Amino acid sequence: MSKLVKLVVAVAFTAVTSMAVAQQVLDRVAVIVNEGVVLESEVQQLLREVKNNAANRDAQLPEDSVLRVQATDRLVMQQLQLQMASRMGITISDTQLQQTIQNIARDEGMSVDEMRGRITASGTPWDDYRESVRKEIITGEVQRAAVQRRVYISPQEISGLVNLLTEASEEEVEYRLGHILVGIRDGANADEVQETRDRAEQLLKLLNDGADFAQAAITSSSGSRALEGGDLGWMNINAMPTLFAEVVRGKKKGELVGPLRSGVGFHILKVTDVRGIESVEIEEVKVRHILVQPSIILSERRTEEMLAEFREQILAGEAEFADLAREHSADPGSAANGGELDWSEPSIYAEEFAYRARTLPVGELSAPFKTQFGWHIMEVVDRRVQDATKRSQENRAYQLLFSRKYQEELENWQQEIRDQAYIEVVDQEG
Repeated sequence: MSKLVKLVVAVAFTAVTSMAVAQQVLDRVAVIVNEGVVLESEVQQLLREVKNNAANRDAQLPEDSVLRVQATDRLVMQQLQLQMASRMGITISDTQLQQTIQNIARDEGMSVDEMRGRITASGTPWDDYRESVRKEIITGEVQRAAVQRRVYISPQEISGLVNLLTEASEEEVEYRLGHILVGIRDGANADEVQETRDRAEQLLKLLNDGADFAQAAITSSSGSRALEGGDLGWMNINAMPTLFAEVVRGKKKGELVGPLRSGVGFHILKVTDVRGIESVEIEEVKVRHILVQPSIILSERRTEEMLAEFREQILAGEAEFADLAREHSADPGSAANGGELDWSEPSIYAEEFAYRARTLPVGELSAPFKTQFGWHIMEVVDRRVQDATKRSQENRAYQLLFSRKYQEELENWQQEIRDQAYIEVVDQEG
């Protein structure tokens, strides 16, 4: 090696060594956290991000000393949770990370490349941003694993909140009412009152049997809106007569109410429409199936052929579906019941099974198809539409209660792990 080359190498090595020392000084330990550390560069990076975000929002920030304490506290808590994640074996793959970043970009209305350009333009290296997202995902997993089991919500709490939410929303609910009044003359005696009641009850029976309400109002009502088919228009509970409000509250479209006695006669009401109230309907299916699982001695092809033979036997009337299910189905939950499953939403099933449950006509026997559980043939026994409003309200109440309690327990848990940790802030002058 020539002297010139040796000199260049020596100078380069000295420069690199000097840069490394400078980097070490810049990247010194800011806080010791159990067996880990928070670096000064991490504190400075977070401070830059907070200041950039505040500038974008035109928000005022406290002085740097206060901001540094907040940033350091956050990084200490992150380090504690990352240490816990390591003990729990929680990791996030590059594929999971990339999917999360794509979701973030989509939510922001931009491509990943566009988001990358914006982040790097703000002074944050892209690799640093990726790792910060990875850490956020990991700490989120740790929090859920540790905190969810601390949250308990009783059925009484759910019921109480559902009632409160229902009462609060009733102010916005409006009913469109049809009205028939079977009137009583002034001074009517008891027999006349009873006769009028009988006529009202007979009319209600006809309406329940399908008679047209508007036509009945025009021909039989003594009310002021008789010629309009008894239509009283839209009203909320507070705007309608107290007698009506007490019985209409909570009624559904199409329901009949009455006869209701007042000083002028007997009233029959029909809820012709409702608006402003949450109504959720779901379709449920009842299916039966035969499941056969491939094995060492039963190949995939032979399994499919076996189910095709079962199907032909059923269609030809040579065998009963239920008998074949009891004898051959590998689904222990339904085999003893002739292959029949309980009423369910199709979405609870495996994807291919759910697709067949949603699309197969009632009474039609499917061709053999495969899921991760094995090979099936299926028949949709029946379908029904269920009112899931109450279930939806209970789910909403649960989510509201869970969100509140989760945040409370998260703060308690974070304080606990901080109190149990060894934390030492390194002297900045050191």
